[in-house]
Parts: sequence; C-alpha cells; structure tokens
Amino acid sequence: MARSNSRKTDTIPAARRPEVRLPPLVPYDGGGLEPDGDYDGLRFERTDLADESGPGARFMDCALDGCALDRAELVRARFIDSVLTGVRGVGTDLAGASLRDVEVVDARLGGVQLHGAVLERVLVRGGKIDYLNLRKARLKDVVFEGCVLSEPDFGDAQLVRVEFRDCVLKRADFSSVRMESVDLRTVAELDIARGVERLSGAVISPAQLMELAPAFAAQIGVRVEA
Repeated sequence: MARSNSRKTDTIPAARRPEVRLPPLVPYDGGGLEPDGDYDGLRFERTDLADESGPGARFMDCALDGCALDRAELVRARFIDSVLTGVRGVGTDLAGASLRDVEVVDARLGGVQLHGAVLERVLVRGGKIDYLNLRKARLKDVVFEGCVLSEPDFGDAQLVRVEFRDCVLKRADFSSVRMESVDLRTVAELDIARGVERLSGAVISPAQLMELAPAFAAQIGVRVEA
C-alpha cells in the first residue's frame, strides 16, 4: 500500500468574512436618531452623532463615513450589511447590540461598550480602539486585522472562529472567556493581563509560547529558577 506523504498543516477553520455590497445610498438628512428607528440604504457623511440617542435602532445597508460617535446611545442597535469607516468617539454605548456582516475600518474609538453584544461576520481593520468592553459578548466569524486594541475586555465572552491578524493586543483581559478556533498566531504584540489560563481553544505560534511561558508556569504554580 502506498504511503501518503500529505500532511495536514492547518487544522483551525478560518473565519468567514463579511461580503458587504452596498446599494446606491441616499444621504442622511440629519434629522437626528430616534429610538427603534429604521435607517435603510443611507450614507452618514461626517455626521455628528455625538450624544444622539437611538436605542434599538436598525441600520441596514448603511455607510457611516467619518462620523463622530461620542457618547452616542445605541444600546440594542442592529447593524446589518453596513460599513463604518473612520468613525471616532469616546463612550459610545452599544451594549447588547447586534452586528452582522459589518466592516469597521480605521476607527478611532475609546471606551466603547459592547458588553452582551452579538458579532457575526465582522471585520475590524486598521485603527485603534481603547478600552473595548466585550464582556459576555458572543463573537462568531470575527476578524481583527491590522488594528490596535488597548486593554480590551473579553471577560466571560464566547469566541468562535475569531482571528487576530497582524494586530496589537495590549493588556487584554480573557478572564472566563470561552474559545473555539481562535487564531492568535500572527498577533504582532500579544500582551495578556488576565486569563492566560483560558487560552484553551486558541492557536498560538511557537514564539508566542516562549513569550507566554512564564505566565503559564505561574498559573500552574511552577517556579523557574536558574
């Protein structure tokens, strides 16, 4: 019997990326967001949405370009087949929101509240997000690519087919997280503040293993001395 020389080199399934194809869009009229409002096929061009309140609002086939989102209240909002480019702001409240087939490009955000949110087929590319709160969130088929996440909180979240590609993770909190098919191999800087023992279900590189060895040893009570 001939012996096969083939070798399985990658056993982790890739995340399914969003494929957003926006229709012709209508400019947003600037009338202000409303609770449970429906926003379909609109382009928000450098719109100041700071302090706007639109809990439960639905954004479908929308583009948000260069918008200010400081302190915007968008709890339980839904973003579907939409692209957010160059959005900026501090204290945006998206707790319990739903993002499906969404691209977030070159965002500059701080203190974003996404705890309890559901993200499915989401791409976060470029930009910098400080103090991202994803506690108890559910992420499935999510890619963080070429971005900086400073002190992100994934506490008690569920991550399924999540990829961190060429990005920076500073002081990440993975406390009580549940991971399945999470790819960390190409993270440019992997700094885990808490929850290193919760990496079961993730794939890391040999170099990352060496960097994390002291944390792994401390977790199981091993002393390393010369």
